Amino acid sequence: MLIKLLAFKDAYFSREDGATAIEYGLIAGGISLAIVAAVFAFGDDLEALFNTIGDAMNAASGEVETSR
Repeated sequence: MLIKLLAFKDAYFSREDGATAIEYGLIAGGISLAIVAAVFAFGDDLEALFNTIGDAMNAASGEVETSR
């Protein structure tokens, strides 16, 4: 009986099934923090860039329609 109990304890503590899921969760959390930090750091610059591109596209499409 004691040998079975010790074998069960050893098998229980040597299992690593949950460790992989926790590692993937930590990696996903780190990636999401990096994305949030990048958005806060460069958000205004990106918004200005997209607005500039959108304005240029609107101006170009307006020029094409008026030249027909």
